[in-house]
Amino acid sequence: MLRVAWSKAYNHRLPDKHRFPMMKYELLPEQLIYEGTIKEDQLFAPGLLQIEQILRAHDADYWRRLSSQSLSAAEIRKTGFPHSESLIERETNIAAGTVECCRFALQYGVSFNVAGGTHHAFTDRGEGFCLLNDMAIAASDLLANSLASKILIIDLDVHQGNGTAQIFTGNKQVFTLSMHGARNYPAKKEQSSLDIGLADGTDDKLYLKILEANLKSVLDDFQPDFAFYQAGVDVLATDKLGRLALSQSGCKERDRLVLQLCRECRLPVVVTMGGGYSEKINDIVEAHANTFRLAQDIYF
Repeated sequence: MLRVAWSKAYNHRLPDKHRFPMMKYELLPEQLIYEGTIKEDQLFAPGLLQIEQILRAHDADYWRRLSSQSLSAAEIRKTGFPHSESLIERETNIAAGTVECCRFALQYGVSFNVAGGTHHAFTDRGEGFCLLNDMAIAASDLLANSLASKILIIDLDVHQGNGTAQIFTGNKQVFTLSMHGARNYPAKKEQSSLDIGLADGTDDKLYLKILEANLKSVLDDFQPDFAFYQAGVDVLATDKLGRLALSQSGCKERDRLVLQLCRECRLPVVVTMGGGYSEKINDIVEAHANTFRLAQDIYF
């Protein structure tokens, strides 16, 4: 059974200029339930995230200052939105959801977090709407509890997973694959285990060809026993920030390729939603919903 992490805390209310991207966290589960892709009882509310889990991926001083809302104005500005107690609660809730999804992925093969994929959070700072790196926290938790020994993070958001790359620099148990827009944010890229920078305007055919060749190679060479998939839909041609040219069908084929390969390799996978900034909210929700629909078809 597909288990999906979701909490009302995900729908944190921000000032108007930040509110639009947050709408998907409310609309996506409603759409999935309405169309019958999932039932309401497949959603689970994450529990509490333990401090020791956070500190496996983040510096203690950063967490102390973040949780007490004592970051500098410059640090807050770099994250992209104003901080509050409820925002910090949201971030810890999302990370807890990804941690708990790991247990369901081990049981059922795949699990989803309606949010997550906060790959711009570093050990000691937040950037780009990311305060805590949920995939890094969850991967570190798996390793600490001997639930996995070799983890692959497949990051297909249009922006490089710079925070994730930095957190796992030198860690031979975690392979970070980031396929992103070469000229997109962040301007200064970190070094992932494998970085694939794509030219502006990359279309479905070229994108899928590059992804298939590289992902198959990594799976063969690294031989992971667990995976995270950051399935950002800001690769769409309709995305305001993406600069790539994938169609809805191309984005869906991307997800099919990743999920089928994980299934064939008997590789448990946790899927997080990542970014999406198309002008029409329907385009965002539909692209994300396709990922869930495919998981149901492939795994169940």
